[in-house]
Amino acid sequence: MRSAFWPMLWKEFIQMRRDRFTLAMMIGIPAIQLMLFGYAIRMEVRHVPMVVMDESRTAESRALVDVLRNTGNFDVAGAVRSRDELRQSIESGKAHAALVIPPDYLAQLKRGRGAQAQLIVDAADPLSATAAINGAALAATATSLSLTDMSGGRVHPLEVRVRPWYNPDLKSSTFIVPGIIGVLLAMMLILITSMAIVRERERGTLEQLVVTPIGKTSLMLGKIVPFIVVGYVQMTVVLVLGKLLFDIPVRGSLVLLYVLTMAYIVANLALGLLVSTVTKTQVQAMQLSFFLIMPNILLSGFMFPRDAMPAPAQWLGAALPLTYYLSILRGVLLKGIGMSQLWPETAALCGFAVGLIFLSVIRFTKTVG
Repeated sequence: MRSAFWPMLWKEFIQMRRDRFTLAMMIGIPAIQLMLFGYAIRMEVRHVPMVVMDESRTAESRALVDVLRNTGNFDVAGAVRSRDELRQSIESGKAHAALVIPPDYLAQLKRGRGAQAQLIVDAADPLSATAAINGAALAATATSLSLTDMSGGRVHPLEVRVRPWYNPDLKSSTFIVPGIIGVLLAMMLILITSMAIVRERERGTLEQLVVTPIGKTSLMLGKIVPFIVVGYVQMTVVLVLGKLLFDIPVRGSLVLLYVLTMAYIVANLALGLLVSTVTKTQVQAMQLSFFLIMPNILLSGFMFPRDAMPAPAQWLGAALPLTYYLSILRGVLLKGIGMSQLWPETAALCGFAVGLIFLSVIRFTKTVG
């Protein structure tokens, strides 16, 4: 038995060496995961984009803005003149925070009773909101100390009142649960679609289907349409359970959300079809699918805020359909915004869908032709 063990072991190593695709996945997946977790994933959020509504327009109000910027927690993304502009900036994603300085800010300081300013925070992302709240506390303390020193020891307390929008309790479930819809759809559509077609090829039934009087377009549609239905069923289940178990708000139009989801579903189905054209076995299809799913989870903003990631990681995240679909999900469910704010994300998803369909059809035609 011992003499038979070593030849068998050697044979397996030779077989593993010949399967270069699997070998590359075995080495590449842990290496890429290590780089993603070690380099791209950061929990501390800095440089939150902030707009300023300065109704005081004094040197003292501008000093408060500078103090907030100097904490490192904020980057001034521009000035707004009204509450409507402020809301549009946050809803569109241009800013995640807004500083409101009242007209009587200087008068409050001169009375010596302290002054107040307001910081509105997009709390849909609890980590970014927490960073903004901490930055506001630091700014208030620093400004109060500087004013006290300037007045010779007289205390000028400053209070920066924080008002969280969309998720006032800063619950992580409110942030995570909507994103689960996008992650589940990506995992199911890419993995199952790719494996279903590869399984047909392994069994030899795909060639039999090709020689039947069915067009290749009809063949592809017949393969992927059932998964569209399954995707919508999964989406509905998560929405219902999220509302019942976690009290996830639904502030926008569900009809709009279901319509926009179609572009995301089609993009992932096309990606799954593309995976099936470059793999030969179900094991390879599963490995490559997980290889594609991992960046979606880590770089799209599903769990970790994209604002905290370095620029290269944000560029990679911008190449993922899930990044844009998460903005649609959280925008419709948590913020109640509509197509006027979501058209850039919708256009990006449609572009992904068209481009991936084009590539997958070309590859699929060459593979089975």
